[in-house]
Amino acid sequence: MRDIVVGVDASTTAVKAIAFDSSGKPIYEAKASYPLATPKPGHVEQDAEDWWRALSNTLKQLTQEVSPARIAAIALTHQRETFVLVDKHGQPIRPAILWLDERSRAEVAELSAKLGRENIRDWSGKPPDPTPGLYGLMWLNKHERGSLDQADFVADTGTFLHFRLTGERTASLASADPLGIVDLQARNWRPELVDAAGLGSKQLPKLVAPGAEVGRVSAEASEACGLEKGTPVYGAVGDGQANGLGLGVTEEGKACLSLGSGVVFGMYVSRYAMSDAYRMLTAPDGKGFMLETVIRSGMQLLEWVMRTTRYDAVNELEKLAREIPPGCDGLLTLPYFSGVMSPYWDETARGAMVGLSLDHTPGHLYRSAIEAICFEQAIATTSVEESLNVRASNIVASGGGTNSQLIMQCLTSIMGRPIAISPVKEAAALGAAMLAAIGAGWFTDTKQAAASMCTEPTELIEPDSNLVENYGPLKTVYEDLYSELKPTSDALAILSSGHDGS
Repeated sequence: MRDIVVGVDASTTAVKAIAFDSSGKPIYEAKASYPLATPKPGHVEQDAEDWWRALSNTLKQLTQEVSPARIAAIALTHQRETFVLVDKHGQPIRPAILWLDERSRAEVAELSAKLGRENIRDWSGKPPDPTPGLYGLMWLNKHERGSLDQADFVADTGTFLHFRLTGERTASLASADPLGIVDLQARNWRPELVDAAGLGSKQLPKLVAPGAEVGRVSAEASEACGLEKGTPVYGAVGDGQANGLGLGVTEEGKACLSLGSGVVFGMYVSRYAMSDAYRMLTAPDGKGFMLETVIRSGMQLLEWVMRTTRYDAVNELEKLAREIPPGCDGLLTLPYFSGVMSPYWDETARGAMVGLSLDHTPGHLYRSAIEAICFEQAIATTSVEESLNVRASNIVASGGGTNSQLIMQCLTSIMGRPIAISPVKEAAALGAAMLAAIGAGWFTDTKQAAASMCTEPTELIEPDSNLVENYGPLKTVYEDLYSELKPTSDALAILSSGHDGS
């Protein structure tokens, strides 16, 4: 009886494989971690073989607890923008370049000047910045041309794992488009961007719709991971899109907010319309689009404050922060500690704390960082809504940040709207499992799958009227910080450019 599907989340640091039933209930979970490498400042890499070892190990654990004969299908979600070059024997030629990598800043500027940044944005759905794999490929073309010449094909994380599971060189459109070389409206590779990446057409995998079958588990993969030979594998999607699907974001007006290391706001839209206010990606249903805003320094900014102030317990620091008044006695933080994506797309922007005095304490720093994230998200959400003339009327949040009463209180009050908290802990893996369930014939589309497998939020956080009143004037001051500090950030970037390891 094939009553189980498996959703795999191959994230930046680990693989999780989770078996779900048709109601979305998790039956069994296995996890395996892998490291990051930083060979030079700004360079972030990974051994793609670690992805496969982690996937095969987790699936082996899972199939020892859940009979492989019960598994109807498997689908993957994964870290986006990351890519690896694969030779004709299916082996990685060099370490994968991750989405966190910043070595390609010069290539971003170079291609923007050559093709026009708005053309690149409108074709790919992504305003130019170092995150998409396109610019890492350009860097390789300039500095390691031999690696590109050896490559039989280029693969995002999901496509590499598809290949290892099935032997097929097939990529889901929603898995490949974060690389930045896909034309989102044509739903195919964009020749100008492929050429800029230094690739030939034969080095590109076949594109299929998200959720389409990409192949069947091979005998070799069956031996390695414990799945039955012939188990169908359905097209991967990036983890952001899968997270939205797992939270039930399948139609206009619904949005999700992931409060993790970075903060990602995602909203489903049916029409394609580009703006610097967001980036666009293929939606899991293969018909619409997911638009996103990203704050790169989200909860990791709060972790930085903890390390810097030498506090070991987040609860202790948050307790101090709750005693600090809104506005932190004149302290404002700009959260661009890892640059800024939407809406400024400025990788040289950096964080700042403005208004510091000898009276400020670790509690002030922590609360100010929280307020900065909330101000930034409020501005980003408003920019999206004004650009599209649509309101995100139903926002559901997930991730570690939802565990903080202070974060959620500040967020709803600064954004001026209620936010629901999802009880789903592994929404990305659930989103992948939903695609597997559709492929297995359990459901006809993502809306039907979401209706059956998503768990509705049971908690709704409302804005605090007193905080709303206090934060209004502060938000106005915050809105000017980036433009006022940009000349300083630009000057510092020039002064430090000879010391960044590029």
